[in-house]
Amino acid sequence: MIYDYHVVFATLGTGIGLLSFVPYFRDILNNSTKPHVFSWFIWSLLVGVTFLIQVAEGGGIGAVVTGIEALCCAAVTVFAYTRGEKNITRSDWVCLCLALLAIVLWRLAHQPLLAVLLVICADMFAYIPTLRKSYVRPHEETVSQYALSAVHWVLAVAALQTFLLTTWLYPAWMAVFDAVLVATILIRRRQLLALPPRV
Repeated sequence: MIYDYHVVFATLGTGIGLLSFVPYFRDILNNSTKPHVFSWFIWSLLVGVTFLIQVAEGGGIGAVVTGIEALCCAAVTVFAYTRGEKNITRSDWVCLCLALLAIVLWRLAHQPLLAVLLVICADMFAYIPTLRKSYVRPHEETVSQYALSAVHWVLAVAALQTFLLTTWLYPAWMAVFDAVLVATILIRRRQLLALPPRV
């Protein structure tokens, strides 16, 4: 049987996206990863709202996958509150407020491209606290989570059957955000390793 490559890419992307949470939960429980609660709270909201929209519009099995991912994000948020980053800065609070504003505007937007841009803005503001924390303490994040997530988003673009700006822009930017975070963590780890030991 010959499978449509869109289905293959979608299945692979979904599997990798969910698989990325396995090492992340392991490292949180081992206290080696300390997720930022603001980032994961916003991501939980975005994925959760997307899940509810898919259910309301008869999304079928695709909605189940989104629902599982929303639960994973919510679980990380809970862990982040109890075991995560404790140094919450003023800029983190600003990012949280801007992300929430972008989510509200997203739900009010009736123009598809504007809605996509607002979702990207919300995600970007959610990334900033984790990016800041990862720059300062790069060993408190799990690189594989974001690396696998980037691959998952690339496969999501490859799985698209309609290649329009409104369909590929969001997953493409998510892949970029994840890749930037991975690069930041790896570069900062190397920089800190090269520093002379404190006497």
